[in-house]
Amino acid sequence: MAKGKSEKVVNANGVTIATEAFGDPAAPPVLLIMGAMASMMWWPDAFCAALASTGRYVIRYDNRDTGLSTKYAPGNPPYTMDDMAGDAVAVLDAYGLPAANVVGMSLGGMIAQILALSAPERVSSLTLVSTTPIGLEIELPPIGAAYLEHAASAESLDWSDRGQVIAFMTKDARMIASTAHPHDAVRVRTFIERDYDRSGGLLSATNHFMLKGGEAVKGKLKSLEAPLLVIHGTTDPIFSIEHGMAIADAVAGSRFVSIAGGGHELHGDDWDIILAAIAGHTS
Repeated sequence: MAKGKSEKVVNANGVTIATEAFGDPAAPPVLLIMGAMASMMWWPDAFCAALASTGRYVIRYDNRDTGLSTKYAPGNPPYTMDDMAGDAVAVLDAYGLPAANVVGMSLGGMIAQILALSAPERVSSLTLVSTTPIGLEIELPPIGAAYLEHAASAESLDWSDRGQVIAFMTKDARMIASTAHPHDAVRVRTFIERDYDRSGGLLSATNHFMLKGGEAVKGKLKSLEAPLLVIHGTTDPIFSIEHGMAIADAVAGSRFVSIAGGGHELHGDDWDIILAAIAGHTS
């Protein structure tokens, strides 16, 4: 039986990390790591509660430069993806967890790979959603042309202007949405407004586009110890499905779940598939 939601502020590695947990602390832990510019709210409350109801203790947190966690001046982030993997370890430490089932999406999936390869004892299992391989020397399809054109327009955006940013992010959400299910633009805009206001703006979050890291784990993906599940949409415009397939192909014994028409998002109509896959993988 899932218990309620609790909050914890973690101070480690010179940063403050806002976290929330769902469910029974005695249940198998699942640590969720979200992607670029996205606070932990992009793991929706209902999604986390549903995962917790499968008998999991679900923890989500705001990465650096998002939500209520530490933010830096934009333009030159003084940290790497490796530091962000260290933040994940700090969250586990704060909750008294020697290891957890780690689920990472997009940039969060890259951070999760670094974590699983650099601190394998902390990762009971690994689930990667809509992401790309770290340190795999192969050629993969680039970001879709239409999305690249949209992303390029961000350079002329006034990221301190709430109206401009919300309009851009609302369009962004539409461009990465599922091609198989309806897109609720009003609901998405309302969510983005709430996330923007909670975060105090998204200017610092643009640092995520300048991040480097992962050098120490180059070439190590094939030696991944944690059981691996890869979940990927067939119409993801940022990381095409070949990116997810490449990860799965590199790791012996991995499982691959494709989301028909899935974009670069957690569409509510796909939750049943995603949640069942994660619950089965973390059992």
